[in-house]
Order: sequence, then structure tokens, then C-alpha cells
Amino acid sequence: MGSQKPFLGVLCWEEGGNPKGLEQLESLPGNSVNPDSYQFPVLFRRVSGANYDSVLHNPHGDILDAMVIEAMTMVNKGVRAIITSCGFNAIFQKELARALPIPVFTSTLMQTPFILSSIGSKKLAVITASKQALRPEHFVAVGQEDMSRIEIYGMDEQPEWSKIHLTPDQPLSTDTVAKEVVSTAVAAQTEIPDLGAILLECTDLPPFAGAIRDKIHLPVFDLSTMVTLIHASFFASL
Repeated sequence: MGSQKPFLGVLCWEEGGNPKGLEQLESLPGNSVNPDSYQFPVLFRRVSGANYDSVLHNPHGDILDAMVIEAMTMVNKGVRAIITSCGFNAIFQKELARALPIPVFTSTLMQTPFILSSIGSKKLAVITASKQALRPEHFVAVGQEDMSRIEIYGMDEQPEWSKIHLTPDQPLSTDTVAKEVVSTAVAAQTEIPDLGAILLECTDLPPFAGAIRDKIHLPVFDLSTMVTLIHASFFASL
């Protein structure tokens, strides 16, 4: 596999300066920046200035420009599609797609219209890293304007996960985080009688998707389901 050209390019946050808890989560298989999460060659590029604050809370044009530069570097190396390491990059979807010559998938939120179309009149629960930071604008940017069937659940309301922004220099218990993620999904199923599916916005959450599926027995969409679709669109075989 090492001699093969990378199929997918991943735009990642800049190195250093991010919460210690996020660095722990990035080491888990299934995380967007872990090479072991992919069954094919992947190229990673870090975007200068892209971090927890500038992407979640203060997105601006300078970050977009830096993303385009790094993405074009990967395009020139032969990647066939681009993703990012944070679902909040949805806010840049239209601009990035216009700027690049290959398909761009900034966020798992791009699956929202697809999921809602598949579950009739049922509702979709979106589990996000930060309920406060996830706004309707992120959904509109990926083609979803109607929010009436979407319920948002924030991991930032969980004690262990909230250490990421409350005490960024302190480590997390990943076992406790796993329990919090599953309990958040269970809460969604309990509180939404007509729940049809769950979407994990955060690219740190796919390592826990299997445990959610085992517990609630509903479809769970995440970065892995999106990447599988992207890869199959180029190389599908029966």
C-alpha cells in the first residue's frame, strides 16, 4: 500500500496548541487523523491557523485561503478527493468546492439531506462536539435549510468531554468519554420517540459509533460512512 498514490487528502488542524484531550482522541482508530482509520492510502496536510478556536468559534477567510493552498498541494500529488478533520468546516463547503478541481467533502453534515430523505418523517439526532458552536449556517452550507426534523446533542454538555475546552491542558479518560458518547445517543433515543437515525458531526466520534449501534439499534452515520461512500464512488465493485 505504501507505494500507491494517496486516494484521499485530509485537511487537518495545525500542529500544536490544541487541547490535550483532542490529541488523545486523535490517536484512536477511526479518528480522521489516524492513518489506521483508512483502508487505502491517505495524504494528510496541516492547515496553518486552523485550530479549535478558529474553526469552531471564529471561522474566517484567512483559514479558508490556507485550506485552499494545502488542498491544492494534495491535488498536485494526485489525490482524487478531499475531506477535513473537523465537521465544523462545513461552513467552508461551497467556497472550497468552487476553488478546487476535485470533489470536496468538508463535513459529515453533508450526509444530512441523504439521511432525512431515507427516514420518512422521522427525526435525526446530530451529536456534535459543541452544541453552542453548531449553527443552522453549517447545515445551510451543505444544502440543509429545514431544521425542523433535526435535534442537536452536544458532547460539550458531558463532564469528561467538556475538559477539552474547560481544562485543555489536562488529559481525558477515553473510557469515560466512550460511556458519555453512548449515553448521549441513548438520551436522544429516549427523548425523541420518532428518532430514525443518528449522525456524528465530530470526526473524533467514529471510534465510538459501533458501541452506539450495538446499544440503540439504529443507523449511525459518521465520517467512516461518508468516506466509504466517497471511495466506493471511484472504486465500487460487487
